[in-house]
Order: sequence, then structure tokens, then C-alpha cells
Amino acid sequence: MDLLHALDLLSTFVFALVGARIAADRGLDYGGITFIAIIASISGGTLRNVFLGIMPVWITDPWIIASVLAAVLITLTFRRVTHVGKTLLVMDTFALATATMSGTQLAFELNIPWYSSIIFGVITAVTGGLLRDVLCQVEPVLLHRETIGTSALVGASAFVALIALGVAEFPAVLVGGLLVILTRVISIQFDLHLPKFVK
Repeated sequence: MDLLHALDLLSTFVFALVGARIAADRGLDYGGITFIAIIASISGGTLRNVFLGIMPVWITDPWIIASVLAAVLITLTFRRVTHVGKTLLVMDTFALATATMSGTQLAFELNIPWYSSIIFGVITAVTGGLLRDVLCQVEPVLLHRETIGTSALVGASAFVALIALGVAEFPAVLVGGLLVILTRVISIQFDLHLPKFVK
């Protein structure tokens, strides 16, 4: 299993788990929980691949579907439903980092220009969470609080910069992912947000 595949599987599982827990918290039935888990976990990578003109990974890779189903089963097995707390927030941040690096690295490997590779990293990271929140009828985190998009942008930009400086892919992925996590953790810890438009 190569690094890109491992990142895809890991981020898919965690995004599906967070999505399923939020859906359960909103009182959705089993079908709704499964649907939200699927949307939250594969929509970012699917949109990325469609833009890149390649087949979405979940069509040919049964491990992607298995990771989503595992997340749903875990949610339904451990039935205690609570609002998303620190544990899921940490997991979601970790998944954000892995998804950012997955999207950026894939675009880079396809010789996409550096600025587009950064955009693909952000798209891969934030699309699922945005659709998850909209479908669950909760305020989208991406649009109102925390710096999810900014964190993904910082990590993707760092990866591209390090590659341009001749750093190998693996350490570039590690540094980029750590910067995603660090940026989001700092923004949450110190309640930092992008400026809002004031009428």
C-alpha cells in the first residue's frame, strides 16, 4: 500500500466516522446516518478526481467502501450519542490533514501546476465536511468558524513549497500535514478566525 492510498483510506474512515456521529446526533435513521457518512467521506476525493479527469477511487477500491461501512458500524454499535467533542474534533483535524496531503500529492504526481495542486488539496479536505453540515442542517463550520479552509491552504502550500525546494515527498507530506493540524489547533485554542464582513 503506497502513501497516497494509505492517506485516502485513513481520511475516508475518519471523515465517515465524524459524519456518522453528527448524523446520529441529529436523530437521523440508519439509512440517513449511512448516507451522511458516505457523503462526508468520499465527496471531496470524488470531486477532486472528477476535476482531474480520473475515476473516483471508491469505484474500483473496495477498501474505501469497507472503511465507510466500518465507521457506520462503529457508530451504530456504540449507541451513546453525544455532541461532537474533543475526541472527534481531534480525529476530524487529523483527517483534514491527511485529506489535504492526499489531494495535493495526487495533483502533484499528475504534474498539475503548483497553484492548482494547492486548490485540489483544499477541495479534497473541505468538501465533505461542508456537504455534511448542510445536509444535517447545522451551521457549516467551514463558512462560519474555525480556520478549516485556511489550515488546508497552509498545509498544501507548505507541501508544494518543500517539493520546489527539493525535499522528498514523504517528509514534505509529514510537514504539510503537521502544519494543517497546528494551524487548526492554534485557531481553536485561541479562538482565531478570519475577519467577517461587517455591514
